[in-house]
Amino acid sequence: MTTPRTLPMTVPAPDLPARVRIHEVGARDGLQNEKSVVPTEVKAEFIHRLAASGLTTVEATSFVHPKWVPQLADAEDLFPRLADLDGVALPVLVPNERGLDRALALGARRIAVFGSATETFAARNLNRTVDESLAMFEPVVARAKADDVHVRGYLSMCFGDPWEGPVPVPQVVRVARALMDLGCDELSLGDTIGVATPGHVQALLTALNEEGVPTDTIGVHFHDTYGQALSNTLAALRHGVTTVDASAGGLGGCPYAKSATGNLATEDLVWMLQGLGIETGVDLDSLTATSVWLADQLGRPSPSRTVRALSVR
Repeated sequence: MTTPRTLPMTVPAPDLPARVRIHEVGARDGLQNEKSVVPTEVKAEFIHRLAASGLTTVEATSFVHPKWVPQLADAEDLFPRLADLDGVALPVLVPNERGLDRALALGARRIAVFGSATETFAARNLNRTVDESLAMFEPVVARAKADDVHVRGYLSMCFGDPWEGPVPVPQVVRVARALMDLGCDELSLGDTIGVATPGHVQALLTALNEEGVPTDTIGVHFHDTYGQALSNTLAALRHGVTTVDASAGGLGGCPYAKSATGNLATEDLVWMLQGLGIETGVDLDSLTATSVWLADQLGRPSPSRTVRALSVR
């Protein structure tokens, strides 16, 4: 018989939001970085299990050309298998109008474009300059909004770039403001190589507010390369951010930036939020079981500390 879990003890802290929406990215951002291709039926079951754990936003796949991300080449096969997930938002990544066409043809109602705050990463990831990539996104966002489709704008390399080093805050703000001016509903700030620290997070959020980007349109996307993802998340929460990207089991990285290690693990995030008394709607034990199941499918243990701790109880 399993002993009921009574930890973490709930001890609220002042000036934090009452509820946080977790934007789960494991099925897209996590699996796209796997060396081997995960079978479509495993991806579909993974997403269903994530939804069953209480996650209401699960990024499903990417409509990028299979040449660039072969791990997600099955988008047309996968997405229809998720049609029964009523009440679960299933955003998909689209790089251009062709990707948008493919997504809309399958009934996608939430899309994301993926920009860069630095020129080097824009060239490596999109084969364009920053401004050229914004021009590419313009008709994508315009068409999506005309069809009443929700658009998220990802902005990578917001805190540091492996080729360019520190990224000035005004440089990030310029591109972020441009993405929002295109018509994006939401902005996700990416610490792609995991070099952010709490003061830097606070400075960037403040600068964005000063340029007219409201906090309630901002999400944060931290990688845990230096063990800073949770502390950076807490800094964002104290600023008023209520959308946090995370990846079940800590899966992920970035295929175009080799120094980018795993995303913030959803289980680690939920453990912290539960301890703070912040609602997520997520059942931590169910989510942990899902990550243990996926780790078995992948043939290796989960990097999430919370998964490891809870799975040996």
